[in-house]
Amino acid sequence: MTMMMLFLRDVPDKARAGEVRRVSRGYARNYLLPKGLAEIATDETLKRLDKVKAAGDAERARETQVVEELAEALDNLTVTIEGRVTPTGRYYGAISGIRIADALGELLEREIDRRITNAVEPIREPGEYEVVLNLSSEIRATVNVIAAIEE
Repeated sequence: MTMMMLFLRDVPDKARAGEVRRVSRGYARNYLLPKGLAEIATDETLKRLDKVKAAGDAERARETQVVEELAEALDNLTVTIEGRVTPTGRYYGAISGIRIADALGELLEREIDRRITNAVEPIREPGEYEVVLNLSSEIRATVNVIAAIEE
């Protein structure tokens, strides 16, 4: 069973604010409605469609500006991360995307969302790496990671 929903906010990979989409009842009842991301599409809610679209566009523009500023700050930045290595020259564990995000946050002195490093492959050996961060669906930044041996 499905139902028509008016999205009040952007939901990644589903819909943008102001769109009317058909979704399953369970998804609407258990996720969209409790979080205030969408409303059931009725005649009254559809009258507000233009206002919801305008608000969504304005919010996306603000978020894009913030992400572009972050991309500018991150692009071509170099960060050094140390880790202990085994006798074979590989790291115990790996330098994960979370460690990269934390190191970038310390370097920039601001909070870096760890989700931007989800697609980053773990670094398993010392060396220099070029890491591409997906800040949004359109905006990317490239940082240089120097994986060093902990003394």
